[in-house]
Amino acid sequence: MDSILQFLSDCGTVLSRYGISFLRGAGLTVVLAVACTAIGCVIGFGVGLIRSIPTQPGQPPLQRGLLQMARAVLAVYVEFFRGTPLMLQAMFIFYGSAYAFHLHMDTFPAGIFILSINTGAYMAESVRGGIQAVDPGQMEGAKAIGMTHMQAMFHVILPQTLRNLVPQIGNHFIINLKDSSMLSVISVTELFFSFKSAAAAVYLYFPAAFLAMLLYLIMTLVSARLLRVWERSLSGAENYELTGDPFSLDAGGAGPNDKEATV
Repeated sequence: MDSILQFLSDCGTVLSRYGISFLRGAGLTVVLAVACTAIGCVIGFGVGLIRSIPTQPGQPPLQRGLLQMARAVLAVYVEFFRGTPLMLQAMFIFYGSAYAFHLHMDTFPAGIFILSINTGAYMAESVRGGIQAVDPGQMEGAKAIGMTHMQAMFHVILPQTLRNLVPQIGNHFIINLKDSSMLSVISVTELFFSFKSAAAAVYLYFPAAFLAMLLYLIMTLVSARLLRVWERSLSGAENYELTGDPFSLDAGGAGPNDKEATV
């Protein structure tokens, strides 16, 4: 009992001294997650769209070569950011840009840039898989009515892909809530950075870690609930009922039950 009371007292000490700092860090974590997920989705859709463009037999050699070159560059981008840890990416980009190009970035914009391109690499593969999962007959039907490949993508394929990727987008958002903690290595003052500062100041690592984990848990649970609501809103109704006589023609024609037929 004494240890529990001491733990609660230590939590109160951390809250009284650094509670505002924890809340500010949590708020910045949410901003980072929202901004980086949105930007990452835009990057992912762009990369996934380019990587899914097929090469046609009658394409000019220059166009085919440029497309293959773009695919190769984007493949390197995706594999690099999916195959290396985010913490090392943050250090490599932030400190490497200052070392090699004398480009000194502010920590917050640098954090958004790094986490966004990391999210974009993962989203690119999700988008590419989502495009391939759409029935090929959708693309064939769109081209049969005169659409180009890009028109069919934007008007037929991508809307279906977006709806199917809502769970993936929500998953990346929750991951970004937690992975933003790795940006503390470049001094982004999000929640994990606030935890480290508070714990080092009062030497109460366990109570401070407990409070930080509690805030992360609250943010992820609330986000998961809101994302489920968004996903259900895109699903549409489970059952549809026909209104009026299903055999009548609304456009003024005569149905099978009409007493008068047109001559």
